[in-house]
Amino acid sequence: MDIVEETELKMITSIENFENRLVNIRAGRANPAMLNGIEAECYGVSTPINALANITVHDGKQLFVKPFDRGNIKAIEKAINEANIGINPVNNGESIILTMPPMTEETRRDYVKQAKNMAEEAKIALRNIRQDANNQIKKNEYPEDEEKALIEDIQDLINKYNKKVEDITKTKENELMAI
Repeated sequence: MDIVEETELKMITSIENFENRLVNIRAGRANPAMLNGIEAECYGVSTPINALANITVHDGKQLFVKPFDRGNIKAIEKAINEANIGINPVNNGESIILTMPPMTEETRRDYVKQAKNMAEEAKIALRNIRQDANNQIKKNEYPEDEEKALIEDIQDLINKYNKKVEDITKTKENELMAI
């Protein structure tokens, strides 16, 4: 695999990471992915909630978390509370209900700001990947014209993926600001 392909793979991974992080910014609608990364202590092991329960969306505003084993309901409820996702879980004995509170203009703006910060972090990661690739090109001592062509290819990649970050951020911003 040549250096340009390797660099592009790293950039693609960086973009995927950015998109996964954006999913956790809620847009006023219930989304099972909001609970990704939250783990409950069950059977003496820290386990992801989606492995312990069935998570469904009801009417776009509520998440229902129905544990496969009712004995885990308290642990799941505790894990959601401790995750501090801004939603209070309601335990009805059989399942946990998470109702999305309506978002105010101020919270929408805060979430947009958070998304823009994540976008800037993604761009920084892309620039670091470019810097590493450029250093590697210079270290390998290619002929001058080949080195110049490779550096231009890397620059084209970063331009492409920076544009992608901006497009993803704009889409998320529109989603957050939609009422």
